[in-house]
Amino acid sequence: MGFAADWLNRRTLFPEFIKDPPDDQTGIIVVIPAFDEPSVSPLLDSLNSCPVPDCKAEVIIVVNAPENASVDSLRNNTLCIKSILDWKKTNNSFFRLYVFDAGQAPVKKWGVGLARKTGMDEALRRFSFIDRPDGVIVCLDADCRVEKNYFTAISGELLLKKRRKACSIYFEHPLSGIEFPERIYRYIIQYELHLRYFVQGLRYAGYPNAFHAVGSAMAVKADQYMKAGGMNRKQAGEDFYFFQKLIPLGGCFSLSSTTVYPSPRESYRVPFGTGVMIAKLLGENSNRLLTYNISAFSELKELFTISPELYNLGKGVSADHYDDLPSGVRSFVDRQEWSEKIAEIRRNTSSADAFLKRFFNWFNTFRIVKYMNHVHNGIYEKQAVLKSACDLLNAMAPGYHSGSAEELLIIFRELDRQSG
Repeated sequence: MGFAADWLNRRTLFPEFIKDPPDDQTGIIVVIPAFDEPSVSPLLDSLNSCPVPDCKAEVIIVVNAPENASVDSLRNNTLCIKSILDWKKTNNSFFRLYVFDAGQAPVKKWGVGLARKTGMDEALRRFSFIDRPDGVIVCLDADCRVEKNYFTAISGELLLKKRRKACSIYFEHPLSGIEFPERIYRYIIQYELHLRYFVQGLRYAGYPNAFHAVGSAMAVKADQYMKAGGMNRKQAGEDFYFFQKLIPLGGCFSLSSTTVYPSPRESYRVPFGTGVMIAKLLGENSNRLLTYNISAFSELKELFTISPELYNLGKGVSADHYDDLPSGVRSFVDRQEWSEKIAEIRRNTSSADAFLKRFFNWFNTFRIVKYMNHVHNGIYEKQAVLKSACDLLNAMAPGYHSGSAEELLIIFRELDRQSG
C-alpha cells in the first residue's frame, strides 16, 4: 500500500501518470513546473553536469497552462515537451527523466501552485511505492541553473540527516551578462537585496524562523510534505505559504553549501513574484526599489526581546505588559487580543522553551508580513532598499556608511551563507 496511500487517494488531482516503477534506491526527486518555456535543455544540461549522488535520482517536469493561455504559449509548451523528449534520447543522464503534459487548465484557477502540487504529489506517490518516507522532494524552476554539487549537497545535508526535514536552498541571481539588458541586471540586484534584507532584518530582530521561501530553491522530505498537507493551489506565492506550513513541524534549515541560479527575466505568468517585480520596475523605469523601514524591525526586536519574560509573568500581568510594547506593535495587536493570546499560550505550555515555540507559531512570518504592511500604512515610510540595507548593517555592526547596490548585495549574500 505504501505509507502515503490513503493521503494520495484523498488529495491528488491526477491518477498516477508515471507507469515506470521507481528504483528502490531512489532518494531525490526534482519537480519542475514549466509553462511557456520552448526549451528546458539548459537546465537539464546543468543538472546532468552534477556529480552522481549516493542515491538514485529522478526529474519530473510538469508542462502546464492556465485557461487563458495564448496560442504562442501553448505552442511553446508543445516545443518544450519535444525538447525534453529529444534531450532524453540524446543524453545519457544519471537521473531518470519524466515529462507530464497536464494540458490546459484541468481545474479552475490553475497556476504554478497546482503545477508544483501535481509534480510533488507524484513524487510522493513514487516514494510511497518504495516505502521511502525520508525521500527528498525538491522544487526547482525551468529557467534555473544549479551548482555542480546540487545533488550531493541535498543528499548529504538533508537526505542522510534524520533530524532534518526540509530546507531553503541558497540562491543567487546572475548580476551581469549578455543574456538580458543591463537594466534587468540592475533591477534584480535591488530585488534580491530586498529579499535578503527582509530575512536578515528578521534575524536581527531575533525571529528564530527566518528563512527564504523561493519556489525554485527548497526541498522537503516525503513524509513531511504529507504532514504539511501538500503543496497549496495558489497561483502565486505558493512557495511562501507552503514553507510556512513546514516551519511549525520542525527540522527546517538553510542549505547554503550549494546554489540555485534563478533567472532575472521579467515575467507576466503569475500575479506577483520576481518576474513580475522586474517587469514592474522596467515599466516604471525606476532607479530605486522601496522596502521596509528598519524602524519596523527595531520594534520587532523589542517585542521578541521581552517574549521570554512573558512565560514567568503572573496571571493578568501580561495585560499590563502591553503598555511596554512598541507603539507600532500596539497599533497592530490590541490589548484584548494580546492579553487573551498570551494567557492562552501560557495555559498550554509547561516550559519556557515550549512557550516561545508556541509564541512564534502565533507571531509567525504571516503575522510579521501583516504587521509590516500595517505599520507602513501611516506609521513608517518605506525607504529605498539601499538606505534600508545600510541602516541594517549599521544597526548590526556600527561603522558601515554606504556602498553600491551590488556591494551591499554581496555583503548580504555572505550573511545568508553564514546563517546556513
